[in-house]
Amino acid sequence: MAKPDQALLDPARYPFDTEVDVRFSDMDVNRHVNNVSLSNFVEEGRVRFHRASGYHAAIAGVGSMVASVAIEYVGQAFYPGTLHLHAGASHVGRTSYTLELLITQEGRAVVFARSVMVCTKDGKPHLIPDAFRDAVAAEWGVRS
Repeated sequence: MAKPDQALLDPARYPFDTEVDVRFSDMDVNRHVNNVSLSNFVEEGRVRFHRASGYHAAIAGVGSMVASVAIEYVGQAFYPGTLHLHAGASHVGRTSYTLELLITQEGRAVVFARSVMVCTKDGKPHLIPDAFRDAVAAEWGVRS
């Protein structure tokens, strides 16, 4: 993935925001948050978005898998501190959707990530439940 467009680094564009504390164990020998730890925060943001957006509840009886994750490290994060995880669905297709996630610390962009989630059933792609599609359209501003 090329360096993200500046517009993607604006927290105001994301409908979901939550915060997490950086742990001492997230720090590396260079005294900043390790990239592996930052990828864990990307995952945490995705899971929290799924709960808040209704995706988690909507896929009951249907599986879901991460088909793709691209992470751009655009700044450094430090301990101690708090990270803000900003997220939103940027596209909803028939069987998959794209989640964009921005991590900031003290107003500075640290990570931009784009994940593609695929609904599955019996090991094959499955239609995204209408409950999630409707919730994203109504509450999160994304159209299919």
